[in-house]
Amino acid sequence: MLAGLAVLTAALLAFHRAVPNSVGRLGSLLESFLPWLGLTVVVLLALALLRRSALALVALLLPAAAWTYLFGGLLLPGPEPGARDLLVVQHNVSDENTDPAGTARALADAAPDLIGLEELVPPALAVYEKTLAPEYPYRAVLGTVGLWSKHPLTGTRPLDIRPKGIEEGWSRGLRTVVRTPHGEIAAYVAHLPSIRIRASGLASGPRDESARLLGRAVAAEEVKAVILLGDLNSTVEDRGLAPLTSRMNAAERGFALSFPATLPLARIDQVMARSATVGHIRTLPATGSDHLPVAARVTLD
Repeated sequence: MLAGLAVLTAALLAFHRAVPNSVGRLGSLLESFLPWLGLTVVVLLALALLRRSALALVALLLPAAAWTYLFGGLLLPGPEPGARDLLVVQHNVSDENTDPAGTARALADAAPDLIGLEELVPPALAVYEKTLAPEYPYRAVLGTVGLWSKHPLTGTRPLDIRPKGIEEGWSRGLRTVVRTPHGEIAAYVAHLPSIRIRASGLASGPRDESARLLGRAVAAEEVKAVILLGDLNSTVEDRGLAPLTSRMNAAERGFALSFPATLPLARIDQVMARSATVGHIRTLPATGSDHLPVAARVTLD
């Protein structure tokens, strides 16, 4: 039985794309928590040692190899900072955050070039603007998302990523151009709709539709280099984000589990790039939000 469970775990890791999404979106649900299958390997190893089962120990080589292939690289240290690097911070600050000033100061303390924020609501927005203004004189805010920058911004406009059936006032995406010392970069800030885990499975239809709209916007972007900062309400393994992950690079190093802040289980706050490399991503200390901030170093091609 232990050997069979080991083989099943290996199959789920190696062939997770084969798990159908037609019923309860089971494929996306599995992929949202795929790294945690590594715990199954640990439990099975302990049981195999307890049972002294040579067959189970040999079978465990399969899921261990599959997990290492998929996620082992994330455990390696990131590259040394380079001359063409940008440090960026992404954070869903929460519309219930009772300490926006402290949150803003904590993000600025990381000294990033760009700060992307979601769930910006009045009167907290005014606090973020006032607190960040001395170090980040350039900003773009549309709807409930915003970008603060040390470098000039131009061409700011909303992104139409509103799924069907959501009210007109819903505005969770923006696009702007950052004039960095290394050239222009199109910066996107987005907050995709939430997903829900129900008895019937994963409810992710609006999130998936919004991801498709965002993917089309990235594909049509004329500026070569693109950086996306956002709460995408999923992990990069989830096929629901394929319209983005097929076009952009995700972090090569670091797990940076960001949600929920009290017991992080998944990184749903993402930094992705086109014509650039997201070399390493990490979490920052907790703020007044239910998300942890993430910081990533992006190297321009």
